Amino acid sequence: MITKDLAAATLERTEGRLGYRSGYYPRSLITRVGKIELKVPQDRQGRFSTELFERYQRSENALVAALAEMYVQGVSTRKVKQVTEELVGHAFSASAISALNKRLDASLKAFCERKLKEPFPYLILDARYERVREDGIITSQAVLIAIGVDWEGRRQVLAVELANRESRSSWKEFLEALKARGLHGVEFVVSDDHPGLKKAIAEVLSGVFWQRCYVHFLRNALDYVPRKVDDDCLLELRWMYDPRDLLEVRRDLEAWLAKWGGKYPKLTGWVEENIEETLTYFRLPLAHRKHMKSTNMLERLNEEIWRRTYVVRIFPNARELPAACSGVDRRAAMRPGSRTIAISTSIC
Repeated sequence: MITKDLAAATLERTEGRLGYRSGYYPRSLITRVGKIELKVPQDRQGRFSTELFERYQRSENALVAALAEMYVQGVSTRKVKQVTEELVGHAFSASAISALNKRLDASLKAFCERKLKEPFPYLILDARYERVREDGIITSQAVLIAIGVDWEGRRQVLAVELANRESRSSWKEFLEALKARGLHGVEFVVSDDHPGLKKAIAEVLSGVFWQRCYVHFLRNALDYVPRKVDDDCLLELRWMYDPRDLLEVRRDLEAWLAKWGGKYPKLTGWVEENIEETLTYFRLPLAHRKHMKSTNMLERLNEEIWRRTYVVRIFPNARELPAACSGVDRRAAMRPGSRTIAISTSIC
């Protein structure tokens, strides 16, 4: 190849010669099959450039992508170091792997700030908490999550963002940022009963129907009964959300209140006052109700986030948390088009 660049073979004398050889220099390449020592030819004028590195750069990029994918899949940087040492005979340090993953930040940012062009009639909101060390003190940081469902019954992760705490102001900023990115067409919102979230929904998404997650509602009901309940009271309350029409639910609810009012007056009083918030989903078409009466559709994403953040346990600073919590978004940035997921049974 250097002969072509210099227009002359070794020791060839010709008027068309463009330069002269100047021996070799050593070059090491870390590859997926080990460390390779190379002797790269060079010329005096530096005209020659081997095509080997350009071709092999794709393999190096494949290795870098594999390292990033391991991290995205929830493998700790220390374990990635052990894996690469076994596979390629070279151990990448934990800091080197972290530096490689930062190369994805630009793609991740572009994905998280993408414009939302299609309407999302259904919106599911929830939050989880992760531990972060700030100034030597371990605190809990809220991770706010939004999933949208379009008219074709497909869900998309719209946003995963970090907030100091789950408050009205943080939720309001979160929803306003979604609207600024183009969120529109929202008709129905599902969430838990967090007061700040309810106020933010009313302020930013006025006019939408709000559904209180019935799973959270049943968990909240535990606060109004003794620690050990040895009868069917709560089980019968759970049956209210089995497939049926609203009139049947109201008849069964009246019977349930009469049956258990004497034994659990605090529970029945609380249920009678709040259960209507969990029955908003009856406004939806029958085929939609199964999926939109709770935030369970979002739990799969929470499991993925937990699987990644569990490896870290305590984040060294708040800057490291959004990337780990957006592991699914990172993978989407690496694999364009994988972000839309059809739910098991179409809601439309």
